[in-house]
Parts: sequence; C-alpha cells; structure tokens
Amino acid sequence: MIAKNHILLSPIEFLKGVGPKRALLLQQELGIHTFADLLFDFPFRYIDKTTFYQIRDLEDGITVQLKGILTDLRQAGAGRKKRMTGKLRDETGTIQLIWFKGFQWIENLVVGTEYILYGKVNLFKGTATMAHPEIEKSGGQRKPNRFEPVYRSTEKLNQAGLDSRNRARLMAHLLERLKDTVIPETLPGYLLTKTKLIDRHQALEFIHYPPDQESLDRASFRLKFEELFFSQLRLLYLKQQRTLATKGYDFPVVGDFLHSFYAQKLPFELTNAQKRVIKEIRKDLGSGYQMNRLLQGDVGSGKTMVALMCMLIALDNEYQSCLLAPTEILASQHYRSLTQFTLGLGVRIAYLSGSVKGNPRKEILRWLHAGEIHIMVGTHALLEDPVRFKRLGLCIIDEQHRFGVEQRSRLWQKASPFPPHVLVMTATP
Repeated sequence: MIAKNHILLSPIEFLKGVGPKRALLLQQELGIHTFADLLFDFPFRYIDKTTFYQIRDLEDGITVQLKGILTDLRQAGAGRKKRMTGKLRDETGTIQLIWFKGFQWIENLVVGTEYILYGKVNLFKGTATMAHPEIEKSGGQRKPNRFEPVYRSTEKLNQAGLDSRNRARLMAHLLERLKDTVIPETLPGYLLTKTKLIDRHQALEFIHYPPDQESLDRASFRLKFEELFFSQLRLLYLKQQRTLATKGYDFPVVGDFLHSFYAQKLPFELTNAQKRVIKEIRKDLGSGYQMNRLLQGDVGSGKTMVALMCMLIALDNEYQSCLLAPTEILASQHYRSLTQFTLGLGVRIAYLSGSVKGNPRKEILRWLHAGEIHIMVGTHALLEDPVRFKRLGLCIIDEQHRFGVEQRSRLWQKASPFPPHVLVMTATP
C-alpha cells in the first residue's frame, strides 16, 4: 500500500524531461498519470549490449554490437538519392555502413575515432553491411556492458520525442529520484527469505536497467512471483467468501459404519496421504458449509477407498450418498467394489443406469425416495427427474470433466434444504 504523500503518487508532469504537454500525451496514449504508473510500465524486451562481436564472426541477419575505428565517411548521391556511407574496422575486418537520413548528425562523426555500433548485419557475397546503425563514441556517457530496455510507444509519442530511447532516459531520471526512497514491500520478510527473492525496490531497478542476465532473471522472477502470489491470494479469498455464503449439512458423528469398516473390512493400511486427505475431508464435512473438494490421484492410488469412507461418514450421520460415473462400465465397477468392501456391514447399495428398466427400476426409485438405499451408484440416469433422494448429503463425482455444469446442478437440486457436499475424483492432474 502506497501512502498518500509518497513520491510515487506524484503527477508525471513533475518528472524531469516531461512537463505538462508530454504528461498529457503519456496519459492519453499509455494511461501513465503518476511516477508509479511509469515505474510499473515495464520494458517488453531488451537489447543485449553486453557483448562485442568481431567483424570476421558476423552472420547474415543477426543484430550485433561492434567496436572499431571509423576509417571512412563520405556523402554519395544527391537529392532523394543522397546517402552517407562509412567504414568501421576492428582487428579482424571491416564493415560497410550506410545512412539514408539523419545526415546532419552523421556528418559530425570523426574519421579515426573509435565508435560503438549496434545494428542488423546484411552479408552479401562476403561483404558485411549495416544500415542505419546506432552509433556512439566509445567511452561516452552510457554505461558499458548493459541491457538496454525497449518500451512500448506510439506514433504520437515518437513525434513528441518520447520514443523508447527517451522513455528509457525518463526512467533513469525516475530511478535516480527514487534512489533514497523506500518503495513499500508487498511480500512478508519470511517469504522473501524462504524463496530467496530480491526485495521489491531492487527488482524494480533491475527490471528497467539490469546489469546482467542473472539480475534480469531475478527481477523478472520476483515480480512474476508477486503477481501470482496476490492472484492466488485473491482466489483463496473469493473461495472462502463463497464457502461461507453456502451453508451445508453438518456431519459431526463418526459412528459404527465407519468404525466397523475400518476395523473389519479395510483391505490395506491407509497411506499417510490418504489419512491426511480423510482428516481434511472430515473437517470440511463438519464445518456446516458445503464442501467442494477435488481428489486427484493415479489409477489404483486408493481414491475409491477414500470416497467410500466419506460416504460411510455421511451414513453415520443418517444421510444418503451418490456416486456418479460417466459410463456404465465404470459405474458398475464402482458398484461391485463398494458392495464387496461393505459386505456384512448393513450398508445398502444400489445401481442405476439407462439399462435398468421396468420393475427393478421402479423398486430402486421407491427405496431411494424412502431412504432405504444408503449409497446410490449410477450414470447420467441419476440426473433424471424421477430420481429422488430422501436425505442426499454427499455426492461423489468420478471424472468431473465428463459432466457439464447444468448436469451437476440438477444433481444438487435433489438435496434440500442445502446443497450436498461434493467430492470430485480424477486421475487427470
């Protein structure tokens, strides 16, 4: 949070090199109103000027930085065909230079002086040429071995002298003014230590003027981490608000059905992960709010066993459960597994699909509505209007992506007065 009197909230017109007219343009073209707006308008790419190439190593089409002696500079042609040509030589070779505009400035270059060039190489029949290279005197004002930021701009900004290069100068002025200013940190100290992130002030300096690739990477990672961190925090907040707004059934009891199954029928020792998941689900089921939980695990990892224990908790609290599967094959597999696991415990399980017709179907629907069926396993047939539960408290959905939002909402409507708890199982991460 930035204090109201913080320098970052200063109007952009008060930054050196801006003024009222340029400030208005920055506001209209880029939405930059304050120092903070400019600071957080990051470069979209960088020009790597940390390496000097040798002329003999040049390849066609690459963009490079060269250092050498200007050995020739002359005017050629006249009128519209007027151009300036030159030659730059290093210890390995010579490159031809050509300019079609900006002659007044180019004419001030001095033959015999060492210059630094940056531009795109054109290699034709062994001759290297560079058109309109950026050129400056070696040992000039700029820092050597730098990454040069490239900022977004528009035609109007370019005409007003606010192209990328001048935007970079504005940023240099701003960073100089902020040198002794505390930029509020947004992440807690323990998190910075744990993740080994650089602080926010340093990250903002490096993202605009990185001294090297490592500094650029660290700044980029820090700022991306910050963005994702607060995005996730926002999602968690919205999830919490939605959860608190959705009342659900309270399952406070862990009774005979679950205890008997655990003591007599559990076919294997639960893993620590399964125990942890069951503990978390029990907490959700007893919260008084609707549970919406995803259970992800590979095939054979024990998801069905966890789901069964949740359904037994529902049964201990006198609520029915349903298990919805996308295909008859999968639904029938679940039915056989659940029936085998609960044999002798008094758990009444039924199966319903499109292939169950006539009197068997009518009996299942009647028993379900009367509450005599504890666990209902089925396919899309469970979504049909005639299927009514007495006390539906928990829905297990296998492979949720096979069911649409409308289909799932039809299942929720079968519980009253609150929506059922929901546990979604999937093997797809």
